[in-house]
Amino acid sequence: MNSGTKSSSCLLLTVCVISFVCFFASYMRIPIVPLFATSLGADTVQVGMINGAFMLMAGVLSIPSGLLSDRLGRRLPLLGGMILLSGSSLMLFWSNSPLQMAAFYLLFGMGLSAFSPSLMSYVADFTPPDMLGQAYGWYTMALYGGMTLGPAAGGFLGTVIGLRTVFLVAGGLIFIMFLVAFAFLPAQSVGHCRCAARPAILSALIRFMKNRQLIACLVATLGGCMGFGMFITFMPLYMRSLGMNTGHVGFVFAAQSVANALSRLPSGKLCDKIADRSVLVSSGLAVSALALACFGFCHSVVSLMATAAVMGISLGIAFTVICALIVDIVPMDLRGLAMGCYNTCVYAGMMLSSVGMGSVIREEGFRVGFFLIGAVGVAVLFLFRFLYCRHNASG
Repeated sequence: MNSGTKSSSCLLLTVCVISFVCFFASYMRIPIVPLFATSLGADTVQVGMINGAFMLMAGVLSIPSGLLSDRLGRRLPLLGGMILLSGSSLMLFWSNSPLQMAAFYLLFGMGLSAFSPSLMSYVADFTPPDMLGQAYGWYTMALYGGMTLGPAAGGFLGTVIGLRTVFLVAGGLIFIMFLVAFAFLPAQSVGHCRCAARPAILSALIRFMKNRQLIACLVATLGGCMGFGMFITFMPLYMRSLGMNTGHVGFVFAAQSVANALSRLPSGKLCDKIADRSVLVSSGLAVSALALACFGFCHSVVSLMATAAVMGISLGIAFTVICALIVDIVPMDLRGLAMGCYNTCVYAGMMLSSVGMGSVIREEGFRVGFFLIGAVGVAVLFLFRFLYCRHNASG
């Protein structure tokens, strides 16, 4: 038992390190891409389309990538995704037009679609059921810590070494993690189901769609990521319109990232103890929507940092609990598919806000854009409560 616990702990630590560094490096590019694209002549609509390109590809391919990890094991899709993540970053270094950036970002999306569901499934495969909340607390703390500290570091590095050079740093970090994954992650994760007969893809999806609790979690994921996509895509441009520089962008992203990461482990522990976990998801969605609406009224670095921190805490709570809920209600042999659905909602939400809000901002301004995305968050909250409570009533 002690040996098994130690093995699981070592695997969790390895997965968390890989997750943190890869998302840190990948999202170093988030504040850099809008600024670099505008330096090449792109407007807000084109910036949204560039970010939307990778989000679309990641969303479309996450489900088939999850299915692939269920059938071939986690290792092959994971390593292939990391190669694409590293290579796309190096290609961005050589891009000279918004169109080239969009094309290279498609490869970025392909890499994320293979990388993320496979790594998330590793966690569920070797974690005891009564420890899922804490395990995903650690994992999502690493993931979103990297995802949100990355833009902060990218903003600072962009000021120091230049926008284009950040892409080289990001690609190198991901390649190092590829070597770590190749050396230390097992070819077949501990406890992974090796059932010969697996459910057909269509029947599995139909089963998923009949599960209102799962649908509620996916709706909450989609809506929460629409707000996060608005933040990471347009906050650098909003701050530039207020006369702030790239370093200030780094401060705001750092405030969001630290608050987001620090909320993860307490949320996971509370998730394992609380009877109705949906309360935590609902609270996170509500506070996140309010914070997004308030961004349009913030005109200083301090106020933006404070609001970003509140949003980070709320998202940290909501998404930690959502991950644990999904794993808890899905059979082991379909976890890759479930995580693919989850990741599809993550990237679809970010893509919708990146593509859709660019024209709103161009016509109506940033304040209207933030208020509108906050209103969408409130609508998602009510839809989540309706689906989740109806599931419980029918159960």
